[in-house]
Amino acid sequence: MQEVSDKSSTETDPAQSPTETRFPSVEKEGPSEKPGTIAGLVEEIEKVLAGKREVVELAVATLVAGGHLLLEDVPGVGKTTLARAMANSLDCKFGRIQFTSDMLPSDVLGANVFNPSTGEFQFRPGPVFSHIVLADEVNRTSPRTQSALLEAMNESQVSLDGETYPLEAPFFVIATQNPKELHGTYPLPESQLDRFLVSLSIGYPDPATEKLVITGRNEEQQMKNVKRVMSREQLLALRQKVSDVSIKEPLVDYIHNIVLATRDPARFELGASPRAGIQLLKASRAVALMRGRDFVSPDDIRYVAPYVLAHRLVLKSASQLFAGRSQALSRVEEMLDSIQVP
Repeated sequence: MQEVSDKSSTETDPAQSPTETRFPSVEKEGPSEKPGTIAGLVEEIEKVLAGKREVVELAVATLVAGGHLLLEDVPGVGKTTLARAMANSLDCKFGRIQFTSDMLPSDVLGANVFNPSTGEFQFRPGPVFSHIVLADEVNRTSPRTQSALLEAMNESQVSLDGETYPLEAPFFVIATQNPKELHGTYPLPESQLDRFLVSLSIGYPDPATEKLVITGRNEEQQMKNVKRVMSREQLLALRQKVSDVSIKEPLVDYIHNIVLATRDPARFELGASPRAGIQLLKASRAVALMRGRDFVSPDDIRYVAPYVLAHRLVLKSASQLFAGRSQALSRVEEMLDSIQVP
């Protein structure tokens, strides 16, 4: 199994390979005719990320599943563009954090500031107090600041100076990083990677689309054309529909067997946690809903498993950076072939 943008061997840079579309696309409904639908959301985001429908659909599936998304790829292929387009298409509060090496946790979470007029400290929330948070180049900040996101991503709350502040639902983090550039970066620890439901690589556009970009397609102008087609309430309703998607007991066993197989010491140095099994079930339900069903099938689980698991695993004698992750996708696919499908 290769990343959505990689059909070649693991020695080939995924960003240089054409997108392989194997995910059945959702019905192309007009967003203006049916606002609040998954199809309308996908179509709106595609306005600025043409030729990457499968990537967009997987990103939307992550959103409606209630997880967080990690975009890993080389510069200039549309990571931030995808994140901004998702934010612009949702009628939710948006916060952007451009991570740098000198940032402090308070730059993310907020701080208690003394108010001279009242003689008291008042809490000023940081950009994490948004519905959609773009954590741009998250691996450029220190581990101390990276860890400030852990509680927010896992428990939808922030603890500061002995007080706990809940984050309003929906809370969705889209983090981007360039895993090929190591100078001045801090690789995300496994505990933080485990908080992301799905990790995607966008890859280079196909030649025809890239030519349009080169010859004058203005990204900012295209971004202005992205309309808000889904409200906060509609997104929360979709998330409820995902949780209502049914799954039979044999398929729960199938998910469990996949998680157990990642702990084979011959394949992986670090396997998937129980949280990974929960996340795999959530992602499978979201994929089933996007495919127009109210029940999970084995194909849903098998399709989404590499994108849910690969970034959580550490291979034997392999870096967990760009090359290691690409190899992990293939290793997960080999593992899936060895597990009996119910």
